[in-house]
Amino acid sequence: MDEKGDDAVIEIEEVKSLCRQSKIKWSGHASARMQQRGISQDDVKNCIMKGEIIEQYPDYWLNPACLIFGYSVNNKIIHIVVGLDNYIHIVTAYYPSEEKFEADMKTRKER
Repeated sequence: MDEKGDDAVIEIEEVKSLCRQSKIKWSGHASARMQQRGISQDDVKNCIMKGEIIEQYPDYWLNPACLIFGYSVNNKIIHIVVGLDNYIHIVTAYYPSEEKFEADMKTRKER
């Protein structure tokens, strides 16, 4: 990750490396939402390891953050928002909807 603050860009390989080291912190919000949505920690880890970054949030309040597109262990498309420092901070995880995303589930619809 670039250390320039506003120009910070998260690279998926860095996220994967931290995931392999189990350097993951689960927020209370993320854990509650995951439980409500039937998304497991294994689903999130699978999404990270096989996924791709589709949006960057360099000015996120916690740390630079990004949106990762990937798949659950049951091959359902999921999105996760993660912040990054020396750990992956799981902000939330959800199943994307066609209301907000194009059919590829990667492109956010214009409002």
